Amino acid sequence: MHHLRLLSPSFTIQNPRLYPSHSLSSLHSSTAISFTPQSPLLLSSTMHFRGKRSLICRQSDYFQQQSFTPPRQPPNDSSYGALQPRVFVGHSIYKGKAALTVEPKAPEFTPLDSGAFKVSKEGFVLLQFAPAAGVRQYDWNRKQVFSLSVTEIGNLISLGARDSCEFFHDPFKGRSEEGKVRKVLKVEPLPDGSGHFFNLSVQNKLLNVDESIYIPITRAEYAVLISAFNFIVPYLLGWHAFANSIKPEDTGRGNSANPRSGDFEWSR
Repeated sequence: MHHLRLLSPSFTIQNPRLYPSHSLSSLHSSTAISFTPQSPLLLSSTMHFRGKRSLICRQSDYFQQQSFTPPRQPPNDSSYGALQPRVFVGHSIYKGKAALTVEPKAPEFTPLDSGAFKVSKEGFVLLQFAPAAGVRQYDWNRKQVFSLSVTEIGNLISLGARDSCEFFHDPFKGRSEEGKVRKVLKVEPLPDGSGHFFNLSVQNKLLNVDESIYIPITRAEYAVLISAFNFIVPYLLGWHAFANSIKPEDTGRGNSANPRSGDFEWSR
């Protein structure tokens, strides 16, 4: 199915023109016309379209590092289709004693026998702290990392100017090495209320490491982080893949194909 999207609230097409098989899209499109490659669309007439609190969280899950790759969409036919190009993004904050880099990591999807996909692991945001090695120089070989889950991101989003929170991670929770690596991330307000301190403490008995890296984040820098977090959370949950898979022709038969259709409140 191809889609022709018209961007302007009042858009006029006056001259007849045969449009071949292709699609036009925009993030700000308000109207869509669907047509198939077997039936080209002929537009021949004039058409108009209108359109001091403290929060302590303990997280035991260990998030593996992975690249932020757009997930493979459910296939429209028997083939899986081509993969989207890989894109790497991040945001860095540099201060006198340390640097902080923030990177989103994509969720993982598992294919089902029906040809559909489901989220097998939610995405996360990877924080990388590097101590300063000189003026505007940072030792990334000594960096320490901390993976924020979706819930922990929500805690940071809801954090007030005078609030603080603390996250505890044991990457080997439930395994024989439990307790040998402890990570504590504290986010506390600056004394003058102009921002927050991010302080990551790591005790790694396996590597004989005991290090604490802290970096002050101004109110403006924190606002940028929160804006990025608000944007990326639905993608970390995989909800964008679900939204992209919705088709008008599927809505009529969606309930019958869903084995849990009886769970819908409005269908009882």
